[in-house]
Amino acid sequence: QVQLVESGGGLVQAGGSLRLSCAASGRAFSSYSMAWFRQAPGKEREFVARISWSGLSTVYTDSVKGRFTISRDNAKNMVYLQMNSLEPEDTAIYYCATRGTTTETTGIILPSDYRYWGQGTQVTVSS
Repeated sequence: QVQLVESGGGLVQAGGSLRLSCAASGRAFSSYSMAWFRQAPGKEREFVARISWSGLSTVYTDSVKGRFTISRDNAKNMVYLQMNSLEPEDTAIYYCATRGTTTETTGIILPSDYRYWGQGTQVTVSS
């Protein structure tokens, strides 16, 4: 029903920036909230950021607040994650995800809340 494809990952030095992109399919894209998750080596997948269908509401995990910005362009079926002041701890595979529904959750955001996922894009931050 929904296909997501991430791009924009790469290798950067600490303090640098990257912008990740997620291309989405589906006529109802603009009705869905979108989220970014990441999974570091040896760790479980964790929530990074979420944006509402309208783009007016955003949520970030504490470790990226003030450094990362999630945005979307519904006309282009695109979601972005601008990552500034990158740290080695940000090294992970980053995934784009959507619930595929107009409903939203509150509180802790978990991978199990999401049905549709992209293939992931690698972000590596060196010291």
